[in-house]
Amino acid sequence: MIRYLRNRLLLAIPTLLGVATLIFFMLNVLPGDTVETMLRAEGGNPSVELVAAERARLGLDRPLLVQYGDFLTGLVTLDLGHSHWTGKPVIEEVMLRLPVTLQVAVLSMIVAIAVAVPLGTIAGLYQGSTIDYAIRIFAIGGIALPSFWFGMIIALVMLWSFNWLPPLGSPSIMKDPVRLLQQLILPAIAVGYRYSAILIRMMRSSVIDALHEDYVRTARAKGLRVAKIIWRHVVPNSLLPTITMIGLEFALLIGSLVVIEQVFSLNGIGRLFIEAVSRSDFIVIQGIVIVLTVIFIAVNLLVDLAYAAIDPRIELG
Repeated sequence: MIRYLRNRLLLAIPTLLGVATLIFFMLNVLPGDTVETMLRAEGGNPSVELVAAERARLGLDRPLLVQYGDFLTGLVTLDLGHSHWTGKPVIEEVMLRLPVTLQVAVLSMIVAIAVAVPLGTIAGLYQGSTIDYAIRIFAIGGIALPSFWFGMIIALVMLWSFNWLPPLGSPSIMKDPVRLLQQLILPAIAVGYRYSAILIRMMRSSVIDALHEDYVRTARAKGLRVAKIIWRHVVPNSLLPTITMIGLEFALLIGSLVVIEQVFSLNGIGRLFIEAVSRSDFIVIQGIVIVLTVIFIAVNLLVDLAYAAIDPRIELG
């Protein structure tokens, strides 16, 4: 186990380096200047000398390779630089917003799994039946509906029917978990429905394939009860490909909450990203991408570990 984790962490280094290199040079060839955007805010008209002085202060007048070297050096020391707008450390800005995004993502995935695993299993067991068609229609609806639009509909229905909207602010999970759940439940349902639809289709296909495997025929021949065959043989083996999808979708989910956070006024990574783009604050964008890459790597590692926990035939090596 320790050897496996060490090798995976070593393989993560070139991945992180490649992403860091790509995002750095891509952002530096894009049009737009952070300094001019900042100085021209609120109708300002800075002189050429003022722009040049500010660029020198921020170190943006140095050669690109020198800036790239400083960027990589900062990664090694967990220093993602300072925001050109606020002057605060990027890691501080990101970590301040990250818990909100992670909480929405985790709750959304819990909703998705709670819906997808039983419905996908039922659809696979009753393939071709009315129940199967109803669940497939439910899944197709989730794939077709944009999460942000569905979230707006849910919010409007709750407002018109119950005169209730999620509370604003940033409640703590330790101090006020009930208020936090009230704030996050609607965006979690909106996003979770979309991802449950994908997982339902995956789970259904996996269950259908598992039902035709030899070990299921053998279990039936031994006279095992149907419920025992399903929960001890069919479902655990069907979960393996579904877990892969859960891991990939969770990592992508964190980066796709931009619009949902705007719809429900959540102060997360998505809002920070939009603010950074509107201000051309490229160093903050770099920091967000790096943090999301680390999360993606960590989630994939957890998926591999979950494989070994569910299926004892899989050895980590």
